[in-house]
Formats: sequence, structure tokens, C-alpha cells
Amino acid sequence: MLAPNFKAADFLAAMQALLPRGRVWPRDPDTVQAKVIAGLAPSYERQTARANYLLVDAFPATTYELLPEWEATLGLPDPCAGVAPTIPTRRAQVIARFIGGGGPSIPDLIAFAANLGYTITITQFFEARADEMRADDPCCGSDWNSAWRVNAPLNTIIYAQADAMAADDPLASWGNAVLECELRAIAQAHTNLIFAYV
Repeated sequence: MLAPNFKAADFLAAMQALLPRGRVWPRDPDTVQAKVIAGLAPSYERQTARANYLLVDAFPATTYELLPEWEATLGLPDPCAGVAPTIPTRRAQVIARFIGGGGPSIPDLIAFAANLGYTITITQFFEARADEMRADDPCCGSDWNSAWRVNAPLNTIIYAQADAMAADDPLASWGNAVLECELRAIAQAHTNLIFAYV
């Protein structure tokens, strides 16, 4: 159910209905009293519109005015996004940090990257073992047990959106710096992430 969006005429009628009855409380729109009330009604209309917008702006996926509040709460902005990140990039970081990945497992890292706006896969390497190896498998040492290769597109392009951009945001932005920085921040301490772009 959508929040009610009352207009100035609705507030005028409601305020007039709350007035006492009698000759000194006329309902005629040409009276001074009705004109004063009609002058007050637009401010109530604006307040209702702002209150309804707060319901939209309070959620991370649709926030604009409260974006700095969300960022401060989640430890953003950080150097990952660069000096002047776009609104969708900032919003994606807020969503990713707010939702989180649940843990530093491969499915969680993939879900975290998806919340950032990146489509990735992760290849996990294992130490070479004679009983499990095929002839064409690489001979990896024990250090490879903690190596994960993040496979991502060469450039993830984020296009401008008419309802989600600020006036000084670029029409498109690309790069994987945010992906690398955010994944390195949440990956397990012993894990060595290798980024491969195709």
C-alpha cells in the first residue's frame, strides 16, 4: 500500500472541517479566514510529500539524500571507489556492506560482488596430490591451497541512470578497482586473491 499523498485542497478541507460551527467560522472560499487557511495548506502538502519521500530514501537501494548517513554508518566512503564515485557506485557499496556476504566463502564472495554490480566466478586451487592428479594438472605447492582466482570481465561499465545520478556524475564509469578493494577487505586473512580479467 502506498503512502497517502494529500494535496493542499485536502488539507484546506480538513482544516475547515475542524473549525467550530457558527457565523464567525464561514466555509466560503472568498473569506479572509479561508484564504489564510489556504495559504497554510501548501506547507502541509510539502511536508507530506517529504515524509513520503523519507520512506523511499530510508532504504539503501533507493537512498539519495540519506546516502551520506548510510556511508558514515557503514564506514564509507573509502579509497576503493576513488575520489569522486558516482551515486550508483556509492549506493552499490552501501548495499554490499549492509547486506554483507554472510562469510568469506566462495559463494558469499560471489554474492558480495553481485551486490557491488560485478559478475564474477572464483576458481579455487589445491595442492598437487599424486592420488588426485591427472597428467595435465599443474604441480602446485601447499601455498596454492589458499589461492583463489577471481574471474571477472575486463571492464564492468556502469551507465548513468536518469533518476539515480547527480548533476556532476559521468555518463559512464568503468573499472574494477572497487571490486578488488572490497573483496580484499572481506576475504579471509590467509587467502591470496588473484584477479584475472577476460
